[in-house]
Amino acid sequence: MSRLRVAVLGGGRSSEHEISLASAQSVCAGLRAAGHSPVPIEVGRDGVWRIDGAVLALEPGRGIEQIDVVFPALHGPFGEDGTVQGLLECLDVAYVGAGVLASALCMDKVMFKELMRAASIPQVAHRAVWEERFRESREPVLGELAVLGLPVFVKPARLGSSVGIVRVAHAEELSSALAEAFEHDPLAIVEAAAGGLEVECSVIGNDDPVASEPGQILLAAGESGWYDYAAKYTPGGMELVVPARVPGPVRELVRELAVATFLAARCSGLARVDFFVDGNKVLVNELNTMPGFTSTSVFAALFEASGISYAGLLDRLLVLALERHAAERRHRH
Repeated sequence: MSRLRVAVLGGGRSSEHEISLASAQSVCAGLRAAGHSPVPIEVGRDGVWRIDGAVLALEPGRGIEQIDVVFPALHGPFGEDGTVQGLLECLDVAYVGAGVLASALCMDKVMFKELMRAASIPQVAHRAVWEERFRESREPVLGELAVLGLPVFVKPARLGSSVGIVRVAHAEELSSALAEAFEHDPLAIVEAAAGGLEVECSVIGNDDPVASEPGQILLAAGESGWYDYAAKYTPGGMELVVPARVPGPVRELVRELAVATFLAARCSGLARVDFFVDGNKVLVNELNTMPGFTSTSVFAALFEASGISYAGLLDRLLVLALERHAAERRHRH
């Protein structure tokens, strides 16, 4: 591939601002190693785009001056929820990753699980809880949640990186856990605890995606016992074992379900699909349309173990972005 100028967006307005900056820094280094010219653009907590501290002016339909492709290494709301993707569509510039619909859908854990149910993809038992309804009908809601058993995980419905998630082992802790989730989002999701192993699988592609070798998450001693924020982003907080320590047919089922989930959600470019595996039982947990690209992130590590280097992976993602942009503009609106 010829040398490309790639705008790498990092930062953003969400609570994952710092993680996004770390991802963007890693992406820039990988792009240089692949022979491309990264142009770092920091999206401030105020939402303003800046290059080297100077505010970047954007005009709809004009792209970004001298930029061939955009790599939005943004996590969380106002980054991977379809909002920035919509802006990039209005600019008419090629960009890495899922489009507006898939980004918005996969960011909303409740809507994502509704789609998986419609597609008959096996998943963890769960219930959605709106803050207003919980305030008005606390006891009926708690009764509905009781069918999930204990422990459960209470999560804001539209955040990532395990921000705001609480593990609830006792019924009396549920109300306070929901209150914490509502600090981030008026919609919470409560998920039953799934037994077995935490397994993750990366996917790249557009219409014909391919899955990596699945990897298993092992938490370091002394961690919370689940894959929380600290385990994800603290060096040594977790160990990734590739291939996952499950039988070959089960690993293949994980890969098949990863691709099926990617296609059902209308994803493009890349994603990481998270699973729980208990014996021969495989359940989809969630899909991340813009996985972290830090030194401790799983997405690239799984493809590295599958024979694709970090620089080579970035190269493929740029090609996929350009192909999708060209294909979509062959249609009249």
